[in-house]
Amino acid sequence: MSFTLHPALQKDCVEITKFPLCRVLLMNDSQFPWLILVPERENISEIHQLCTDDQQQLMRESSYLSEQLVNLYHADKMNIAALGNMVPQLHIHHVVRYKNDKAWPAPIWGKFGAVVYVQRELDNRVNELREKLTNALILK
Repeated sequence: MSFTLHPALQKDCVEITKFPLCRVLLMNDSQFPWLILVPERENISEIHQLCTDDQQQLMRESSYLSEQLVNLYHADKMNIAALGNMVPQLHIHHVVRYKNDKAWPAPIWGKFGAVVYVQRELDNRVNELREKLTNALILK
């Protein structure tokens, strides 16, 4: 069975790269640097449903992504969550937060509608992230 990305993630995100387990997506919301990891496994909605090796790989990829985002965007805090209330396919949000962002210190979910990137900003963000993440050394 081949992997299929949920239609809502296809609509709301831009693919940046692939890690050994996950697709790396950029949420098309310019208010926050916001990436999403989606394990390429069919019919999985919860982390505990992954096999042990995949659970460990997901943790490696999530930790790596978080570290890269903190370094690239000088985050004050990373918000990492697997909500799944609207999109049942397992996906893990990685949101760069700043003490002066418009939602701080509250969570961002449900606070504001998305503000999509203008095309030039989106292209710049995608290129920046691809350059930083595409050659990731995430070993299994």
